Amino acid sequence: MSTPQQGSALEQFTIEIDQDVLDDLRRRLKATRFAPDPDNDDEKYGLSTEYIKPLLEYWADGFDWRAVETKLNAVNQHRIDVDGTPVHFIHERGKGPAPIPLLLMHGWPWTYHHWHKVIGPLTDPAAHGGDPADAFDVVIPSLPGFGFSTPLTNPRENYADMAERFQHLMTAVLGYEKYGVGAADYGALVGARLGHKYADSLYGIQLGNEMPPTMFQGDRFWDLSGGQQTEDLPEPTRSRLARRNNIYVSHVAAHLLDGQTITHGLNDSPAGMLAWILKRYKTWSDRNADFDANWPADDILTFATIYWVNEAIGSSIRAYKNASLYPPKPVNDLQPYVQAPAGFTFLLGDRSPGAESREERVEIFKTGGARFYADIRDVNVHEKGGHFGAYENPEAWIGDLRQTFRKLR
Repeated sequence: MSTPQQGSALEQFTIEIDQDVLDDLRRRLKATRFAPDPDNDDEKYGLSTEYIKPLLEYWADGFDWRAVETKLNAVNQHRIDVDGTPVHFIHERGKGPAPIPLLLMHGWPWTYHHWHKVIGPLTDPAAHGGDPADAFDVVIPSLPGFGFSTPLTNPRENYADMAERFQHLMTAVLGYEKYGVGAADYGALVGARLGHKYADSLYGIQLGNEMPPTMFQGDRFWDLSGGQQTEDLPEPTRSRLARRNNIYVSHVAAHLLDGQTITHGLNDSPAGMLAWILKRYKTWSDRNADFDANWPADDILTFATIYWVNEAIGSSIRAYKNASLYPPKPVNDLQPYVQAPAGFTFLLGDRSPGAESREERVEIFKTGGARFYADIRDVNVHEKGGHFGAYENPEAWIGDLRQTFRKLR
């Protein structure tokens, strides 16, 4: 693999988007043709023109990307080549007696910047009221095909390929003998794969979703319900699954069945791209919280601009279909699939699975995804937060990561 050797100096990566790219973005935004949208105040037809129009206008005439760049460049970043694929990552050293390395990953529509609320407390716990013995060296990559880990050179890239790249990053490039993993969404698939193939390299993994390795496989790879008829189920299970399916089915099916078709529109229109991403932020975030109060416009547009300037929307979407087209095979016969010690951070505001109580969430885990993990340590359930846990409830993630790895260091 064509990467820096262990111990060699890594070149600093600085974000500096060409002005002509930003000028083109602004021109496209100013030329947006807003769709007619009658009788959609409650968004029963999808994200409304009334809701997105002010945000698009602010993106064109108020959002200051150069100020954002300054903030993004305040952290220690690199971008390297791993077997022909660019891998961008943050690497912030811990301040404590014995920091351990921690690889943090999420999925779609996530950017590495969503983790920014946890970096300080994890790297320098003493400065945030914690114990310096809990310090981590934090490594936060952009998944290949996402954000600044572009352009994607392997059209078949999926979570198994990403696991290989990150194992190489952590061990061969950064020189760590062992490391921990904190992950959710598609990143949890990567984390589970690492916990399957490279358990000996891991202190353990902390996941925000079960994400079984059979995800996106079988004849109904596009169907979250697996063909289950919810009408035949008892309440409240029927209502819970119906709500979850109504939120997620259009997303999963479109990405798995027609990813490139929608990419043609999303890659050409920033308005279309923002609408597709924003619908996920708005409907996947904490179902018990005020979205507008908790998601500042500047953060939303930072995430969207990272996707736009890197033309990452299509390559990030393909991660779904590639998991189905090229399902990774187990590398050993050990059961359960994931041998590394595993902890879990579940948030009750997450619409998937949409549990109403801690007890129900733990039961869903025990009867479902838990069977794939050989060594389950801590299973914590928190009231606050939805799908974007480390952004919506960073305190929960910080506390759970410390709790799990305190016993695994």
